Amino acid sequence: MTNEDMDEVEASKAPLIEHLIELRLRLIKSVIAILIAFFICIYFASDIFNILIRPYEWAAGPQHPLELIYTAPQEYFFTQLKLALFGALFLAFPVIATQVYMFVAPGLYKNERGAFLSYLFATPILFAIGACLVYFLVMPMAMTFFLSMEQTGTATQAVIKHLPKVSEYLGLIMILILAFGFVFQLPVILTLLARADLVNSDTLKQKHKWAVVITFIMAAVLTPPDPISQIGLAIPTLLLYEFSILAVKFVERRREEALAERDAA
Repeated sequence: MTNEDMDEVEASKAPLIEHLIELRLRLIKSVIAILIAFFICIYFASDIFNILIRPYEWAAGPQHPLELIYTAPQEYFFTQLKLALFGALFLAFPVIATQVYMFVAPGLYKNERGAFLSYLFATPILFAIGACLVYFLVMPMAMTFFLSMEQTGTATQAVIKHLPKVSEYLGLIMILILAFGFVFQLPVILTLLARADLVNSDTLKQKHKWAVVITFIMAAVLTPPDPISQIGLAIPTLLLYEFSILAVKFVERRREEALAERDAA
């Protein structure tokens, strides 16, 4: 190895170490934000859980007593911990997003910073829309479907009553919120891929049939085995796919306009 090669290797070490130090600083700040939000959420865990029970209450109606159980002494405690961590990620997301932006922004051009920042704003908004869809529509409909299986009992039939465990109910609504929240990131993901010139609108149109098949497979995997939640996830996903094609077309049009202006100059 020549002296020039050794100097080049030594010069590359310093930026790498600086980036690692910067990454560690951003991660520490994000973890601290999550911990602070976790302790806040653990204090209000019961209140948050009671809010998440509302879709079950709407589905059951006033005539149905609202009753959940836990079958192990520690079950509800660990349920509260899971709930606190779940809530902490939501509360800490603005801090996490800010740290991601501050870490990435120095390596971006001015126009790229604006685009990246807009994606950071769009991500929680789309996630919140997906979560609201679960909370106000899909979960009440799914619980109505499950409650319809109850049996009052007669002289020849046993009484079948729905008594959900707190951990299972929380797991169900958390899975649905996460599934819908991540699926609603589809426009962000596809437009980012389009900006990187990895996908285009024509390809997305050609793969439409495959998108329908994959969407229903994902809906069957990510949601409980009931038609309400599966269709409730599949239909918005297909609509988001169509919207993503329009968003990718917009990105392509902007790129063409920028190239035309550059050629004209």
